Amino acid sequence: MKPYVKRGKNDAADAEAICEAMSRPTMRFVPVKTAEQQAALMLAGTRDRLIRMRTQLTNAIRGYAAEFGLTAAKGLDKIEPLLARLTAATELPKLAKELFAAHAREYAQLKVEIQKIEAKLMAWHKHNELSRRLVEVPAIGPIGASLVVMKVPDPHAFRSGRDFSAWIGLTPKDHSTAGKTRLGVITRAGDETLRRTLILGATAVIQQVRRGRGHPSPWLIDLLKRKPPKLAAVALANKTARIVWKLMISGERYNPMRLRDTRSPSARCGSEPTAITQA
Repeated sequence: MKPYVKRGKNDAADAEAICEAMSRPTMRFVPVKTAEQQAALMLAGTRDRLIRMRTQLTNAIRGYAAEFGLTAAKGLDKIEPLLARLTAATELPKLAKELFAAHAREYAQLKVEIQKIEAKLMAWHKHNELSRRLVEVPAIGPIGASLVVMKVPDPHAFRSGRDFSAWIGLTPKDHSTAGKTRLGVITRAGDETLRRTLILGATAVIQQVRRGRGHPSPWLIDLLKRKPPKLAAVALANKTARIVWKLMISGERYNPMRLRDTRSPSARCGSEPTAITQA
């Protein structure tokens, strides 16, 4: 509303600016979520918060342990063996062992809480028909499919898959002028959690392809020959977002046999992905 606020800020000027902005023909509005959708988003947000707490705690354990000369390799599966070594270490001061024991109890509690939340999230996913259809896309897992359904209550608000991808922040920044097209890095607009989940899913697919596993499309194989893996992951996440949008508005199911080579002229002109089939 800021561009519509006249000189001087007060309640009357703010209300006038809101009415002026709402009257614009191109103004877009956020759909109102139901109480059930808000509760589902709360479930996803709680999981994110617990995971951040677990990451913070494991980093603290590693850092404190390194001060005493005890280190461990990367990965969550190395934390519990490290805590066991700290418990058995006789050279540690009594105060340090007590504090490490407190950290171990907190880590165990967080682990149980995360397992409970993820079980509830999986139950929500299994009871949602759209989420079950979206998980069939190779770069989408149960968490990603659930997040898409929770955070996009009305996919028809987007005119195309490109608009949906741009809303997530997976399209390049446009800084064109005087007839010259200048595209930069992705905008990173929209929901950070949803964008990160799509990119992580694409990264997992690319890791499997580089190991010779799976059945990747010719488009992805060609892209990996020309571009770095991280850039390819963003491109694959962009394509996945378009496929997801198409599945959401059409009610159809994912069909990898209908994937078209995006190097074709029709794909370069901006046509939507067609890796779908009738439900």
